[in-house]
Amino acid sequence: MASIASERPDKFRIGRVFNDSFAVISRNPVLCLGLAVLFSGLPTLLYQLWIWESVTGIGTTAPEFSAQRVTFTVVAVLISMVLAAILQAALVRGAIEDLNGKRPAIGDCIGTALSLLLPVIGIAVLVTLGAGLGFMFLIVPGIILWLRWSVAVPALVQERLGVLGSMKRSRDLTKGSRWALFGFWIILIIAAIAIQLVLSQLVTIFGMTVALVLDALVTSVVSVVTSVAPAVSYVELREVKEGTSVNELAEIFS
Repeated sequence: MASIASERPDKFRIGRVFNDSFAVISRNPVLCLGLAVLFSGLPTLLYQLWIWESVTGIGTTAPEFSAQRVTFTVVAVLISMVLAAILQAALVRGAIEDLNGKRPAIGDCIGTALSLLLPVIGIAVLVTLGAGLGFMFLIVPGIILWLRWSVAVPALVQERLGVLGSMKRSRDLTKGSRWALFGFWIILIIAAIAIQLVLSQLVTIFGMTVALVLDALVTSVVSVVTSVAPAVSYVELREVKEGTSVNELAEIFS
């Protein structure tokens, strides 16, 4: 399997991270898309179908703000958080294994994700709260905090540093590269928004059900990219900061 070149880069390179991210996905399409559909696309489709039926009054007579609906929504949000954590950790594991020249296995990826489920959720909660507070006061601090912790989950999966240790590790690795990371994520966000705008037009052409299925598929693809990209960014940042190649990563953490 191809891996990142052994020479030490002098800075975070957006183009190479994009290329390596999509290379990882193209080498492991069944693993990446299969996990994404299972943990993201299918749950998203089921939830959106329930919302649509609730809005149109199909199959339900519960009031709009009934305890039943509120409870279901809260449970759905909690389940979504758990599934997102499993998916992210599993794809991070798969991406780093691929970059190490190995063939990632679905069982190993899911097993790793389950073993790290609580720490991954802990990171997600702390990052959301920290960045959210930053956005509430001024937008810029929120962006800075989010970028600072953007590779905390890959650091957790690869180095097993715990919640706070992984966030500190992410802070150290991203220092000096946050403008490049900002540009990288802006490109991804713009692409995702453009796709969503196209999907909104498909509703009038194919109808709501087809549009929801397409939206679930797009959600799966976006979930893959936004999970694999931090893993590739983590490897790139380690090379920039420490000159550690992916082969050395495999030896250190084997």
